[in-house]
Amino acid sequence: MNKVILAGRLARDPEMRYTTSGKAVASFSLAVNRRFGRNAGDQQQTADFIPIIAWEKLAEICGNNLIKGSQVLVEGRMQVRSYDAQDGSKRYVTEVVANEIEFMGSKQQRDPNGGGFAPSPAAAPAEAAPMGGFGGSPVPDDDIPF
Repeated sequence: MNKVILAGRLARDPEMRYTTSGKAVASFSLAVNRRFGRNAGDQQQTADFIPIIAWEKLAEICGNNLIKGSQVLVEGRMQVRSYDAQDGSKRYVTEVVANEIEFMGSKQQRDPNGGGFAPSPAAAPAEAAPMGGFGGSPVPDDDIPF
């Protein structure tokens, strides 16, 4: 099984491109916290910068709504590909191809100017989401215990 779930913040604005056949593709790096250390009290934090690729409608949603610092949850698959560099050497690239992206954080964090915001398809209510997705319907503020 090849499934990856990551939560983090965009390290840079998404880069939008289009293939020769007209398919949209967005790429960005996701900064994900990682704790390391032998003991729980000893743990230090660092960040991994994971390359993310989104295709077609999901790519357009990312390009139109995400900016550097946006907090997202990405579900996808790990992909390793290779290509020949200009100097003739073989290069390998490891990246996550996104299947679903949920926007996280408060609406003000997502859009500080208070303008419009189109949620991703993954952020739809649970009744409309296909089985096996993550997330679900939002919990009313009165039901949050803090």
